[in-house]
Amino acid sequence: MFGKWRSGIYNLIDTRMEQEIACQSRSGAVTLRAESIPFSDFPGQSRLFIDYQTDPLSLKKYYPQAIASQDDIASLVPGVLANHKADRNVLADALAEINIKFGAGHKTLKNIESLRSPDTVAVVTGQQAGLFSGPLYTIYKAMSAIRQVERLREQGVNAVPVFWVATEDHDFEEVSKTYVIDRQGELYESKTEPSHCYEDLPVGYVKLDSSIKEGIADLIAALSPTEFTAEVRHLIEDSWRPDDYFGDAFGKLLTHLLGDYGLIILCPLHPKLKRLAAPIYVEAIRSSAEIVDALRKRSDELVESGYAAQVLVGEDYFPLFWQAENDTRNALKRTDAGTFRKKDGSREFTLEELAQIAESEPERFSPSVVLRSVAQDYILPTVCYFGGAAEIAYFAQSGEVYRILDRTLTLILHRQSFTFVESKHAKTLSKYGLQLARLFEGFEELLPGIVEKYLNSDSARVFAEVEEAINTQLNRLDQDLSQIDTTLAENLAKRRRKIIYHIGALRNKFYNVQVRKDAVIRQQIEGLFTALLPHKHLQERALNITYFLDRFGLNFIDWIYNAVDLDDRAHRVIRL
Repeated sequence: MFGKWRSGIYNLIDTRMEQEIACQSRSGAVTLRAESIPFSDFPGQSRLFIDYQTDPLSLKKYYPQAIASQDDIASLVPGVLANHKADRNVLADALAEINIKFGAGHKTLKNIESLRSPDTVAVVTGQQAGLFSGPLYTIYKAMSAIRQVERLREQGVNAVPVFWVATEDHDFEEVSKTYVIDRQGELYESKTEPSHCYEDLPVGYVKLDSSIKEGIADLIAALSPTEFTAEVRHLIEDSWRPDDYFGDAFGKLLTHLLGDYGLIILCPLHPKLKRLAAPIYVEAIRSSAEIVDALRKRSDELVESGYAAQVLVGEDYFPLFWQAENDTRNALKRTDAGTFRKKDGSREFTLEELAQIAESEPERFSPSVVLRSVAQDYILPTVCYFGGAAEIAYFAQSGEVYRILDRTLTLILHRQSFTFVESKHAKTLSKYGLQLARLFEGFEELLPGIVEKYLNSDSARVFAEVEEAINTQLNRLDQDLSQIDTTLAENLAKRRRKIIYHIGALRNKFYNVQVRKDAVIRQQIEGLFTALLPHKHLQERALNITYFLDRFGLNFIDWIYNAVDLDDRAHRVIRL
């Protein structure tokens, strides 16, 4: 089955065949065109991620639940149901309170009620709460879970989609900004800096103030006005309000965008969920030394196998954070005496003291990155989790935490991955014979081909002829000098490199001048990088959904839904 899938996908990739996707818009039917590109075509991808995408069964050592086909997920359901022990009624009550506050509709509330049944499983994904929903891949994660639920239901499995909002994380700087393309075709940074924000404060406790109104106004002003702009503004203003918490605003917006698909939002800071997680916190505390030892050994195994450890675990590592009285999140470190101390040294605990506090006051703790998924899967009957490349790497390590705490490592799958290409950018790609992956070479590297082919082929040819002539003459000189004295030939070799370097530098300056003289070409190429490779990353890692909602309307959410292909584990380029 896996071989069949792999063959089909790579046939599509190799031949660059297009898939047509039928969608609807306010003005009528729309046809999108999809093309798959393997992640191995993009630089910076970890070997572990690439191997897991192409042949997950070969990595059973790190991912024991790895499957050959998406259809195999259903076979995992009986084991998940048998091992889930958390009180489903408490879980459903907490989720109902959270989602009603966010304005959830009938489909979501029905899915929450379904979780009370002992035969229901959850397809889970999650992400930090990001400004105005954060980067595009947040939506792609949620839609991956939604589509997988539909597939399981077709197989007779009761399943619901759950989005875990990582409101316990405290890196507010990372989530407080997002990006759109402005009226000038340039990257615009939208940012919020509420006064109720300080170091180590979980994002779920960051309270918005009046500055959010200014941020929304600036964002809308940056966008090109369209028939959808007013609708987008209303959508954001209805979610991101002064005096609301940052995590709640995120949850509201995600509910507005995806509520019609029945998505359940989970905020782990909810007191009932903290109490549900208490047993796993206690177990992790009492097993912390064993966990640290196992994590360090697993890290060594990964390195020996040619991979990299995503999380660096020192001897003083502790798998939980301490939530202080002022709501700040503090790392706990093991001391030489075997006690555990807050990083500021203000408080020290014994292991048993921590275990007792976790049992009576679980709100004092939040899990580290390697424990978070274990806590998640203790609370939820998780049949699979959709994450990014980094999360897949985390799972290779956190599997040891599952083992020590006598849990089964959840199946992790890579979320859907897209680059949406507007027609003007598609035309530019076609005009200059470029592929998305080639943009990673950088602007300067693409210039020669563009200049030589479209601007000044005669001058470009002269540079090539000059380089060839210089090399020919230097080769003749090298032969003569070698016969006289080898040190002279060695000196020539050094100078040759300098000569060729300077000729190349002059050529590149020439290319730059040529492109800058042609404003149309310059704008077209720069526009490609802004829209498709912002900050030298894939579009999904920087751009915010509001840009596309403003361009194409709320129907764009449905376009994403239609673009999802769970059998395609490559990156999908969607031409609009």
